[in-house]
Amino acid sequence: MVNGRQAWRMLALVGLAELLGMAPWFSASAVSSSIVAEYHLSSAQAAWLTMAVQGGFVAGTLVAALLNLSDLVNARWVFAIGCLGAAAANALVTVAPSPVEAVAWRFATGTALALVYPPGMKIVVGWFSAGRGAALGVLVASLTLGKALPYLLAAVSGGAWRTTMLLASVLAAVGGLVAVVTVKDGPLATASATFDPRAAFRVFTRRGTRLGVLGYLGHMWELYAMWTWVGVYVTASLAARGAGSAGRLGSLAAFVAIGAGALGAVVAGIFADRRGRANVAAWAMMVSATCCALTVPAFQAPFGVMLLLVTVWGFSVVADSAQFSAIVSETADDEYIGTALTVQTCLGFLLTMVSIRLTSAAAEWVGWQWAFLIILPGPMLGVQAMLALMRPRVREE
Repeated sequence: MVNGRQAWRMLALVGLAELLGMAPWFSASAVSSSIVAEYHLSSAQAAWLTMAVQGGFVAGTLVAALLNLSDLVNARWVFAIGCLGAAAANALVTVAPSPVEAVAWRFATGTALALVYPPGMKIVVGWFSAGRGAALGVLVASLTLGKALPYLLAAVSGGAWRTTMLLASVLAAVGGLVAVVTVKDGPLATASATFDPRAAFRVFTRRGTRLGVLGYLGHMWELYAMWTWVGVYVTASLAARGAGSAGRLGSLAAFVAIGAGALGAVVAGIFADRRGRANVAAWAMMVSATCCALTVPAFQAPFGVMLLLVTVWGFSVVADSAQFSAIVSETADDEYIGTALTVQTCLGFLLTMVSIRLTSAAAEWVGWQWAFLIILPGPMLGVQAMLALMRPRVREE
C-alpha cells in the first residue's frame, strides 16, 4: 500500500539527489569558451567536451543494461555510486595536463552518470502507479535543472572554468549522499531479478515499448543538441551584432532555456496522467519542432524576442521526456523495468552524439542561424511514433 504523503516526500528527495547529481553533465559546456582558449581547441575538439560525456553515458548504460544492473542491485546504491564517481571524474578534468586527458575524464564522468538517471527512474516507479507521469515529470524537471545549473554557476563566476567544474563535482557528491542516506525503497519496487542477458533485447518485442522507444529517439535527436548549443547560438547572434557581454548573456539565456524545461516536464506530466501520455508527448514535440524552425528568423531578432523563443523551446523540448519513460515502464516486463529504461536511455544518448556533432558541423558550414534545422526531423518523426501508439490495437504483441 502506497502512502501518498511519504511517496511525494521520497520523490522530493530523489528529485533533489537527481538535480545535484546531474550538475557535472554540462559543467564543461558551460565554460567551454574558457577551456577552448586555454587549450587552444578547435570547434570539433570543443564538441568532444560534451560528446565524451554522451559517449561515456552510452557505454555505461550499455554495460548496465546487459548486466541487468538496475534490477540486480538496489537502485539507491547504484545511484549513489554513480554520483560519487561522476563527482571524482569531473573534478579530475580541472587538473588534466592536456585535452586528451580532459576528454578521457569527461568520458568517465558520463560513464558514472549512467548509474544515476535510469536507477532514479526505477526508484520513482517503485513509489508511484497512479500519477506516474507527473512523478517522472518531477524527476525529469530535477534532471533538467541540474544540467542547467552549471550555466548559472558560469555566469556568476565570470567563466572561471575550474571553479565551475569543482562546484559541480561537490554538488554531485552531495546528491549521492542524499540518495543513500535519506531515500527509501517504495512498496511497488520489484524484488531483485535473476540475471538474464536476453532481457535487454526483449524491450523490442512489445509494440507499445517499441513505439515508446522510437518516440524517445526522435525526442533525443533534438534535445541534447539544443541543450548543448543554444547558448552558443545566442552568443553568436549577439556577437554578430556587436552586442556587449555576448558570452554572459548567452550563458544566462542557456540557463533560462534549459531551466524552463523543468516546468515543462512537470506540467506535461500532470496533463499526461489525464489526457494520455502519447497525446501530450506528440503536442510537446510539435511545439518544439516549430521553435526549432523559428531559430532561423530569430537569429536576427532583438535579444528579448530570441530569449522568449529559446525559453518556449526549452519548455517544450523536454516536456515529453518523462512520458516516454512512463510508456516504457508501463509496457515492459515488470521484472526488468530497470533494464528496459536503461536500454531506452542507452539508445537515446547514443543518438545524441550524432546530432550534437552534426549541429556543430552545420554551424561551420552554414552558420548558427541555420544550424538547428538539422535536428528538426527528430521531433517530427517522434510525433509519428506517438500517433501510431494512439491508434487502438486489439491486443498487445
